[in-house]
Amino acid sequence: MMMPSAHPTTETLDAGSELSEDPRMVGVEEHAWTAELRDALIKDGTDDTVRMIANGWPEADEQLRDVGDRRLQRMDASGIDLQVLSISAPGTQPLKPSEAIPLARDANDFLAGAVSAHPDRYAAFATLPTSDPEAAVQEFERCVSTLGMVGAMLFPRTGDRYLDHETFRGIFEVAEKLEVPVYVHPQFPPQAVRDIHFSGLGDKVDMLLASGGWGWHAEVGIAALRLILARTFDRHPNLQVMLGHWGEMLVPFVERANVLSTPAGLDRSVAECITENVLVTAGGIYSHRMLLDAISTVGVDRVLFASDDPFGGEPQIPATRTFLRTAPLSAEAKTKIARGNAERHVLKTVGLKPADPRLHTQQTPKDD
Repeated sequence: MMMPSAHPTTETLDAGSELSEDPRMVGVEEHAWTAELRDALIKDGTDDTVRMIANGWPEADEQLRDVGDRRLQRMDASGIDLQVLSISAPGTQPLKPSEAIPLARDANDFLAGAVSAHPDRYAAFATLPTSDPEAAVQEFERCVSTLGMVGAMLFPRTGDRYLDHETFRGIFEVAEKLEVPVYVHPQFPPQAVRDIHFSGLGDKVDMLLASGGWGWHAEVGIAALRLILARTFDRHPNLQVMLGHWGEMLVPFVERANVLSTPAGLDRSVAECITENVLVTAGGIYSHRMLLDAISTVGVDRVLFASDDPFGGEPQIPATRTFLRTAPLSAEAKTKIARGNAERHVLKTVGLKPADPRLHTQQTPKDD
């Protein structure tokens, strides 16, 4: 079954071109959280992501709570001028409404405060209390219309319900109405799936297999594919969904997934939905091969930079700074991925444009 193709042109693939000295990079998957939300998630005990960070990675816990000088210093060292902040996985989605609603509101106010304090360095995605879908819709509208947020970050499931469940349709209606994207971020697979697919290989391997080695990304891929098959993009043809880590397994597998188009009765094929309604980000994986693969599927205008701060840690700072400058792409393509596509697809609602002087400008450090 054939699909639309956006293969790189000779203008895109030009290994000899350099970015300007001021690339003004924008990172669109950059995480934070509050101590109150962290503590509630630890008490809830249903998500290993939180336990891994809070109990075994105190530096990341501290960095997630910091939206001040230390984060800004890390951004400067990495060559990132602006971060789109988002609450780290799993947000408030595992929590019952009585906890999720106030904690989501407090977390969003925390992010909005960071943006207000540093409007030239931060924007933010809302976190939503999806255990109460109506409250999630109201919070989404508040965050965008009142707090000036530029979209929302969601995770694949709330309980045993994926994002395509009819109770969550209002969230996507709001996103299309307000012309802001929804970023779908990894989450651990359900425990029953982990017990079958991601166990029996030793504790460390089991954990990594279920998370960053495979399970997280498969979980987002199936959630995004289900959104397509549930006709979400037929109902909302202008909706934009963002997938990190070069398309979360779905984008690279688009030709095969496309066989579902006819039996699902879609107005547009799976492939067309991916190439017209999905934005792809690096998510902190600095692979030129995966970058080129993403461009070949969705086109260079739909690929964005993201560093997954703070999870790369200090050792990843040099790679963050050099990834795009060493990519086998034209200077124009590099600039689009570094900032232009973020300004077009994400930051447009807050008025940040390529020539806007409010964007922090600095010279990118030269490689040693």
